[in-house]
Amino acid sequence: MPTTTASRTYKAVNFAEKLALIAEQWQPRVVAELNDYQFKLVRIQGDFVWHDHPETDEAFIVLEGELRIDFSDGFVRIGPGELYVVPKGVEHKPFAAGEVRMMLIEPRGIANTGHAGGKRTAPNDVWS
Repeated sequence: MPTTTASRTYKAVNFAEKLALIAEQWQPRVVAELNDYQFKLVRIQGDFVWHDHPETDEAFIVLEGELRIDFSDGFVRIGPGELYVVPKGVEHKPFAAGEVRMMLIEPRGIANTGHAGGKRTAPNDVWS
C-alpha cells in the first residue's frame, strides 16, 4: 500500500505487477529512472538482432527464464537472479528459447537495437 505525504506518494515498484501489464514481447517498458538511467522491464522469446551500443554499456538482469547472449566469439547464459553487463561497443544478440522476463538498465534514449534498426526496434520512453 502506498504511503502518502502532503506532496508525494511512496510506493515500491513491483516487478510482477509491472510485467503483467506488458502484453507484447520485445517491447521494453520503463519502470523507474535514476539520474539519466532507465530501468526497463521486458518479456522476450526467440531471436533478437545482432547489434551494439557504441556509446554505452547495457545491463541484463534475468528475473524469470534463461537468456543466452551470443557474441562473435562465444556466449553467456544468464538465469533468474543473475546479471550480465555487455560492454559498450561489443556486438551481441540476445536469444531466449522460452519466455524470459528481465530488466534492462541503460541510459535514457538508447535504442534497443543500437544502430542496427529494423522491425525489433521498440519506441523509447514508454512507461509501464
